[in-house]
Amino acid sequence: MKQNLLLTLAACLICTFTAASSLADDWPTFRGANRTGVAPDTNLLEKWPADGPKLVWETEGAGRGYADVSIAGDRFYTLGDGLSTVDDKDEYLTCFDLADGKQIWRHKTGPAWTKGMGTWQSSRGTPTVDGNRVYVLTPQGVLHCVSTDGEGQWKIDLKKKFGGKKAESWGYSESILIDGDNLICTPGGPKNTMVALNKKTGEQVWSCSRAGDRGAGHASIVISEVGSTRVYVQTTGSGAMGVRAGDGELMWTYDIARTTAVIPTPIVREDLVFFAAGYKRGGALLRQSEEGDGVKVEEVYALKTGLANKHGGIVLIGDFLYGDSDDKGIPFCADLMTGEIKWKSRGAGKRSVSVTGADGHLYFRYSDGMMTLVKADPESFQEVSSFKVPGSGGRPSWSHPVILDGRLYLREGDKVLCYSIVEE
Repeated sequence: MKQNLLLTLAACLICTFTAASSLADDWPTFRGANRTGVAPDTNLLEKWPADGPKLVWETEGAGRGYADVSIAGDRFYTLGDGLSTVDDKDEYLTCFDLADGKQIWRHKTGPAWTKGMGTWQSSRGTPTVDGNRVYVLTPQGVLHCVSTDGEGQWKIDLKKKFGGKKAESWGYSESILIDGDNLICTPGGPKNTMVALNKKTGEQVWSCSRAGDRGAGHASIVISEVGSTRVYVQTTGSGAMGVRAGDGELMWTYDIARTTAVIPTPIVREDLVFFAAGYKRGGALLRQSEEGDGVKVEEVYALKTGLANKHGGIVLIGDFLYGDSDDKGIPFCADLMTGEIKWKSRGAGKRSVSVTGADGHLYFRYSDGMMTLVKADPESFQEVSSFKVPGSGGRPSWSHPVILDGRLYLREGDKVLCYSIVEE
């Protein structure tokens, strides 16, 4: 009897560990499970062949759009409109087989986003996968909950239900956050700036109001732990903010002057918050600390224009920040604690750079379709390999690289390409 009980407990522990490992190995939302933009992979190739790493497969049917892929289990998901696998121009959440890239299902989320110039149009919000459900926010501001079998569960129009507004006219692109039983997102505006919903039903749990908020930006919420307080860190068109996770109470704000758009997702390290905005606005470092039953924030340094970043994102590796200078195609390295620029340099590509980090390297993807491998070295810019992504050169290559289990995934419009970046 005792032996059987021990065996049962051991089996349970193994199952629990396996489940936790599987979850940790996924890339279930924008910038990965912890929203750092840095993959945990090791032993990756330190140099690529002249024509790039081995192409494992490529697939069609992702549609027009800039959303990244989200990976969970043996599937990946993205959002796009005008899919090559359908006859209409509407927008769809799509699901593919991770092994060969074949499309498994598609779920219509509504009409295509066609406002603004051609390159501004189309989907841009990366799905978030949680258990047997996928959540995605369309540019129109409609939040969808869909089962991993492709069946719609519920949907909410953030503008109609919460009076949500954008800080500019480019449409929503937030990748929503799942934290325990709650879904947290940013309708924007002064009334319901950030809200928490029951992830299973969509019912409101709490709402946070930020007086005078200009509207939602394009960043995604990051979790911070400040002493005993869990804080959701986000940026809107008005700047950075911290919200207490337990009840939605606004803990702090760091307001900035109006700019064209606020896009990059903040970076959190312990009690520090780094955030940036483009259009020559800059990047700033803040320190959070407990104050009574709340949290306050103070400047480590104010906005430094040399750290401005439009939409390619910034990653923190060691004690150094890496990202593009606005969208100039001139990557920079800066000291996190001082904001001091260590280097700026041009690489093989042109125009804006999207960045992902892994195994001591930076994966810079330029808007013109050039993919490069650069050492994450604060001493100097060292580009070791580059190749042109097939099919690029039409619309901008703005989707961020995704790295998981020795594979590099690149969304190029209607196509997704999978490369092996390990020795085989």
